[in-house]
Amino acid sequence: QVQLVEFGGGLAQTGGPLRLSCAASGLTLTSYTTGWFRQATGKEREFVTAIRWSTGSTTYAVSMKGRFTISRDNAKNTVYLQMHSLKPEDTAVYFCAAGRVFGSSSLSYNYWGQGTQVTVSS
Repeated sequence: QVQLVEFGGGLAQTGGPLRLSCAASGLTLTSYTTGWFRQATGKEREFVTAIRWSTGSTTYAVSMKGRFTISRDNAKNTVYLQMHSLKPEDTAVYFCAAGRVFGSSSLSYNYWGQGTQVTVSS
């Protein structure tokens, strides 16, 4: 059974950092692209970033580039999202996802975590 489990959400201060983790089981992330998406209350789910496992290539949404960094740990089968300079508008549920296609469309991802809430206080 494939599972993606996110950790690390919570309350952060404006301008502060927060790191999210996504641990995978039932699949080996070396064969997948892993992405992070987020969904704020009342808004559609939006792409944050993705990493192509085979090459480590990354892509970011324009508004997150420079503030967010995606990385991976092969041995732990885990992907991380390091966030800096957080803003109140970063408040959302953050999801990790795995799929075969490298890109920003949620349709490219077959497996999803349950999400973790990030709240940035102003």
